[in-house]
Amino acid sequence: MHVTSSPPGASPGRPHSRRTFLRAGVAGAAGIPLTAALAGCGSGTSISSDPGELVLWYWNRSMAPSLLEVAADGIPGTTKRLRADVIGGAFDNKLRTGFAAQAYIPDITAVNSNAALYFPSEDQFVNLDDYGAQDYKDDYYEWKWNLGRTPSGRFLFFPMDTGPTGFFYRTDLLAAAGMPSEPDEVSAAVRTWDDWIAFGQQLRETSDVALIANAVMVFNQYVNASPERYFDADDKPLYHEPGSAIRTAWDTAVKAVRAKVTRNLQVENEQNAAWNSGKLGGHIEGAWWMKVAADTTPDLAGKWRIAQQPGLPGNSGGSFLAVPKTSKDPAAALAFARWLTLPENQARSYNEVQLFPSAPGAFDAGMADSGGFFGDQDPLAFFSTAAENVPTTFISTYEKQIEAFRDQLRVVESAGKDPDQAWDEAVTAVDKVLKKRGVI
Repeated sequence: MHVTSSPPGASPGRPHSRRTFLRAGVAGAAGIPLTAALAGCGSGTSISSDPGELVLWYWNRSMAPSLLEVAADGIPGTTKRLRADVIGGAFDNKLRTGFAAQAYIPDITAVNSNAALYFPSEDQFVNLDDYGAQDYKDDYYEWKWNLGRTPSGRFLFFPMDTGPTGFFYRTDLLAAAGMPSEPDEVSAAVRTWDDWIAFGQQLRETSDVALIANAVMVFNQYVNASPERYFDADDKPLYHEPGSAIRTAWDTAVKAVRAKVTRNLQVENEQNAAWNSGKLGGHIEGAWWMKVAADTTPDLAGKWRIAQQPGLPGNSGGSFLAVPKTSKDPAAALAFARWLTLPENQARSYNEVQLFPSAPGAFDAGMADSGGFFGDQDPLAFFSTAAENVPTTFISTYEKQIEAFRDQLRVVESAGKDPDQAWDEAVTAVDKVLKKRGVI
C-alpha cells in the first residue's frame, strides 16, 4: 500500500450489490488437501527448519496484527503455525536475492501491486491452481483475481487487498466558488476527462484553487482506469499505436496543465500544505487515501467528499500472497491466504490497517465507517460500488521500464517543454530500454 498522495446522503445500510460467500470454510473444510503428499519440497532453502512452522514475509501494515497473532498459535484448519517476519527496506530485492541464491526463502510471502515484476521468475512460485485455488475465484473481484495470473496461465498471486479509485475533493472550496459540491452533483459534472478539466478550469479561474497536484497524477489515474495499458498480453508495446490509451492519457494530462487544473506540486509535503491551505482542492486516488487524508488534513474533517472520477473507476495499489516453490507446505500456505481473506478477516484488516477488501463479502462483515471525516457520506458504499466497476486489464512485467513517460511529463509541467517533443523523447527512451531487453 502506498503511504503518500503509499468515504451527503449515502445509503444508511451497506451497499446492495454483493456476492455472497458460498464457501466460508478454510483448509481441509474448504477442500484444500493437507496431506503430506502435497507438502513442499522441504529443502534447506527455507528460513525455518521447524516442520511445524511456516515463515511469512510481509511489510509493515500489509496485514492485520491481530490476525497474525491468531495464525502464530496455529493457522486455522491446518497443523501448522505461522512465523511472521516484517521485512523492511527493499522488499522485492530481498525476495529476489533469495530466489537467485536459492537460500533464505519464506514459505509464503506478500507481494505488492507490482506482482508482474515476478512474471519472469514464475517458476519460483507454486501454481495455486494445483491446490484448489480456483474453488474460491467467484468470491473475489474478477479483475483482481485476474491480476494474479501470469501470461502463461499459472495462478501465482492470491488477492489480498485492492485500491479502487475515486475523486476526492474539498466540498467547502467548491461551494465557496459557487460550483456543485455534493457528491452526486460533482459526479454528474465530471463524467468525462474533458468535463473534469473544464470543471477544474472553472474552479481555478473563480478562486485560484487547483483541482489536482500535478500532471503525473492525471496521467497515472487515467492509465489505472483503462482496460488498455502499456503492453498487450504478449508484451507488445501499445503506446506506438494511434489513439493508444497511453497517448490519450498523456494528452489529457497536458490539457490539464494548460488549463491550469494542476498546480505543479511534485513534493509530498508541498501537496499536504496545499490541501490544508486551500490552494489544492482535490485528488484522484485509491480507497486507501481515506486514511492519508485523515492523517494529513485532520483539521478538515467533514469538508472532504468523494465523487466518481471521470470515466471508469481505476485501481491504485493492492497486494497479494504468493507461495514459493520451496515452501514446506504449499497447501497450508494457501489455507492461510484463504483464511486471511475471508470476509470477516478482510473486515478486520480494514478496521485495523485500512486494507480495502478484495472480496465483496467483507462489506457485510462489520467494516467500520469513517467516523464522519467525510461528513454524512458513506465512503465504504462509494468505494464498494467503484470496486465492482474497475476494468480488467493486463499489467506487464515491463511496465517498470516506462518511467520516461512520467519524467518527461514532469518537465512539460515544470519547465514548459514542448509536449510533442517530450512525448517523442519518452518513446525513444523507453524503446531503447526495451530493445536492450529484447522486447522489441
